[in-house]
Amino acid sequence: MSESTPLRIGILGAARITERSLVAPARAGGHRLVAVAARDRSRAEAFAAAHGVERTLGSYADLLADPEVEVVYNPLANGLHGPWNLAALAAGKHVLTEKPSASNAAEAEEVMLAARASGTVFMEAFHYLFHPVTRRLHELLASGELGELRHAEAMVAIPAPGAYDPRWSLPLAGGALMDLGCYGLHALRMLAPWAGGAPRVVAARAGERAGAPGVDEWLDADLSFPGGATGTARCHMAYDHLEMSLRIVGSRGEATAPNFVLPQMDDRVVVRTGSGERTEHLGTRSSYAYQLEAFAARVRREASLPLDADDAVATMRMVDACYTAAGLGPRPRTER
Repeated sequence: MSESTPLRIGILGAARITERSLVAPARAGGHRLVAVAARDRSRAEAFAAAHGVERTLGSYADLLADPEVEVVYNPLANGLHGPWNLAALAAGKHVLTEKPSASNAAEAEEVMLAARASGTVFMEAFHYLFHPVTRRLHELLASGELGELRHAEAMVAIPAPGAYDPRWSLPLAGGALMDLGCYGLHALRMLAPWAGGAPRVVAARAGERAGAPGVDEWLDADLSFPGGATGTARCHMAYDHLEMSLRIVGSRGEATAPNFVLPQMDDRVVVRTGSGERTEHLGTRSSYAYQLEAFAARVRREASLPLDADDAVATMRMVDACYTAAGLGPRPRTER
């Protein structure tokens, strides 16, 4: 197929995030939203009508069996990522899945093996990585302007979702680390080229959600890089405001992105060195738009991608290590 041929995308569920994470970028990129399926077909029909999806199907299985669907987008509850990623790969579909790719590292390894066997493209939706804000942070390290990496810290926090939100459900692999903290862990993992390798979890602390045993309302993790740098990854799912910051400290200076997860809301990178302080603006185009462009380029012309199923396993191993260190244990697997 030509690299300009639109992707033919099928959507699992009618999640609210899909409007900004997929629908708007797909429309801007000229891709087709072929089908949507939800457990409640009336929700799928309402979603299709609102967002220009061509048709609704009666079940997730029907969507995976549809020969016109070539790409599956999976924004389901965390615990349903793994089972339906496995099913989509078994059906020979390309998969763009919301993070995390599975409930725990063991399940993520199954997804990795399935992705290798399918020969299709699999990517976890860490969209922040494709935005110029994150690329600029990496450039500042690579150029030497910040010197040698000494410390990195990420904080990803939001006000509390509703009491019955699936993110508070242990059987659905809920928790602050799964929904938010994985961004911070991933961002620190991506600093490996300037830190002598990937970090390891040294310690972690967590607070459980009242009425939801085993589900972390907040979690703080301490990390150590092989080259001697340290890191902290904090997350909170009942915070008093939204905060999604990433700060990188080097031997010659530091750089901070006030909102690295959603840089379209705040595109600043603030750089402080011995020469003074400056603020760079990297553009408010959606990180999701950059992500879908990169994914489409991989599907259509086999362009390289920084994210794949192996990367997803590495992140899930860190997530499991944090939960174990905090005394909560990895999230249980969910059956579909």
